Amino acid sequence: MAATRPYANAYDLLRESGLRPTRQRLALAKLLFDGTDRHVRAEQLHGEALADGIRVSLATVYNTLHQFTEVGLLREVIVESGRAYFDTNISDHHHFFCENSGELRDIPADQLAIARLPDPPAGKTVKRVDVILHLADLED
Repeated sequence: MAATRPYANAYDLLRESGLRPTRQRLALAKLLFDGTDRHVRAEQLHGEALADGIRVSLATVYNTLHQFTEVGLLREVIVESGRAYFDTNISDHHHFFCENSGELRDIPADQLAIARLPDPPAGKTVKRVDVILHLADLED
């Protein structure tokens, strides 16, 4: 009965993606994927891990997030230089980014229409289009 093990979902995800299910990867995968889709920063996930009693360095969290991204479990969303989020929703969609609060929210792909894209350089093709709408609070 694999489904009753606390790390069964995380274990299966890692094995299916080709990653070895180490203790730290399992613990971080459980935090990321046992629930609803979310956007996390490495520092946030590191704090959640420590609060759950998971002994892991911030460098390991960064490395693991990038490994998860490389195998398609996460999508990295860079909202500005030096500020990246990792998105558990890997489907085609876009984002609102609130500059004041740092909150990132999904925009379903069908709610945004792009009328025309430039031709890519020779030998290249467009892999995907990421649109981030930066929001500011209205002045009262």
